[in-house]
Amino acid sequence: MIKDLVVNLGGGGAKDVTADYAISMGKVHGAHVVGVAFVYEPVIPGSLLGGIPTDLIEVQREENAKAAKTAVANFEAAAKAAGVSAESRLLDASIAGASDLFGRIARRFDIAVVGQAPRDQGVSEELLIEGALFGAGRPVIVVPQIQSEPLKLDNVMVCWDGSRPAARAIGDAIPLLAHAKAIEIVVVTGERDKSGEITGANMKRHLARHGINVEIKRIAVGSADVQTAILAHAADAAADFIVMGGYGHSRLREFILGGVTRSILKSMPVPVLMSH
Repeated sequence: MIKDLVVNLGGGGAKDVTADYAISMGKVHGAHVVGVAFVYEPVIPGSLLGGIPTDLIEVQREENAKAAKTAVANFEAAAKAAGVSAESRLLDASIAGASDLFGRIARRFDIAVVGQAPRDQGVSEELLIEGALFGAGRPVIVVPQIQSEPLKLDNVMVCWDGSRPAARAIGDAIPLLAHAKAIEIVVVTGERDKSGEITGANMKRHLARHGINVEIKRIAVGSADVQTAILAHAADAAADFIVMGGYGHSRLREFILGGVTRSILKSMPVPVLMSH
C-alpha cells in the first residue's frame, strides 16, 4: 500500500508536471504528499571566486529563493484543489547537497517522485535522481518533462532481466500493478542471463499469487541496443508506465547511473518506476 510519497518541486514555473503527477498519485491511493523545494546556493565557477560582486551573488540567491517559494505555493494550491493531504518543505542546499539530502528524506516515504533532467541544464535533476535511487532505499518514479496526464495504468510495461534491481522494482511496484488494467513482462532476448531464469514464467506465477495477471513478451535486440529496443516496444505497445531496475556503478564512494538506465531516462516517453 502507498500511504505517503515525497516529490521534488520544480523551479517555480506556472506548470510543474512532476508535482501534478505526484498529487494525482496521492489522490488515487489516498496518500499524503510532501513537496520539497530547494533554495539552491549560488553557483560560482572556481575561476571566478572573489571576482563576482557580493550583491550579484545575493541577487542570485534571492531569485533561487523566490522560485522555490513559488513552487511551494503552486504545489499547495494544486493539492488543495485536488483534495489531497499535503505539506511542503523549503530547504537550503547546494546542488550536490540537495541530492544527498533528498535521498535521506525519501527513506521515510513509500515512494519518491522526481522530474526528468532537462537535456540542456539538468544537472540538479540528474543528481536528485541518483540521490533518490541509490541513497533512499525506496522506489523512485521519474516523470518525463512532456507528461500531461495524471497517473495512468492502462498499459504497464515491466522490464525483466532476472537481476536483483529488476526483482526489487517489481516488488516495489506491486501496489501500482494491482491497479493496472494490462501488464506486460518484457524480456529482451539475447541479454546476458543474470539469474539462471529470465523467461518471465516464474515471475508471472509470483505476481499471479498477488492477484496480478500479466502477459510475457519477448523482444529481440537485433541491430539496436537494449534501451532502443525497450523504448521502441513501449511506443508500439502504447505503454503509459514502465517498471524497471535502476542500474549504477560505483564511483569511489558514490553511485552513478549505468548506461542503459541513463539512456532510458533521457528519452523516456512515460513515467518510469525504478528501484536499485
